[in-house]
Amino acid sequence: MNKKFTTVDFKKAKENGEKITMLTAYDYPTAKIFDEAGVDSILVGDSLGMVVLGYEDTTKVTIEDMIHHIKAVCRGVKRALVVGDMPFLSYGIGKYESVKNAGRLIREGGCSAVKLEGGGQVVEDIKAIISTGIPVMGHLGYTPQSINIFGGHKAQGKTLETARKIYRDALLLQQAGVFAIVLECVPYKLAAFISSRLDIPVIGIGSGAGCDGQVLVAHDILGVYRDFSPKHSKKYADVGDIMKKAATDFISETKNGVFPTEKNSFIIDDDILEQLKKEV
Repeated sequence: MNKKFTTVDFKKAKENGEKITMLTAYDYPTAKIFDEAGVDSILVGDSLGMVVLGYEDTTKVTIEDMIHHIKAVCRGVKRALVVGDMPFLSYGIGKYESVKNAGRLIREGGCSAVKLEGGGQVVEDIKAIISTGIPVMGHLGYTPQSINIFGGHKAQGKTLETARKIYRDALLLQQAGVFAIVLECVPYKLAAFISSRLDIPVIGIGSGAGCDGQVLVAHDILGVYRDFSPKHSKKYADVGDIMKKAATDFISETKNGVFPTEKNSFIIDDDILEQLKKEV
């Protein structure tokens, strides 16, 4: 449990038939808890735009946002592999910019790998990033940064044309040198087929049990993000309700004079206070 999980361990896990676990985190305490729980990898996803920053989608997240949150997560992690998302327009606009921004996530943020969305159109960017020594994780299927093209949050790969494209893009990403691929909201039989054809691990999110591992968003499994609950996720706890009760109890006790008590307060020597009263 104390050995650092690396990109090499991703491939070893697939070869050994061991499922890979991955969760998102965006802050120090969450990352520390998940790391202590034994998760293999932590993704600092651009999903922070929605579940942390309150944006409607991920396209408004900046490279500075990502660096800020990656730094916080890395401070709390000892074992898990930390992967940082490359946000919208930080790649795909020229190999130089892609490499520079990936490098910022590694050097300034402190993560060990980056993830970016897309297939054939970003292969050259991926090759350039990997050539500098930065490991890259791919992301196919429903790619949230392309929400305006998809017309909303929709599963991908349901037609022959789109299924073929996802499969071919997966092969292209593998050839480009990515160490793993996230498949998001892809029909589970297609995802299982792609997983069986690739030598690198496929990490599913809403893509069925046939993938080599699973990733979920922390705020979804904890019941903290309450704007909507994705079909592909599972709520393992209702921390949101616990947080709300804690807040309402605090409000009630404060207004009714129940909190704070002397146990929650600091004391001063009575002689000092009396002397102060005489002075004023």
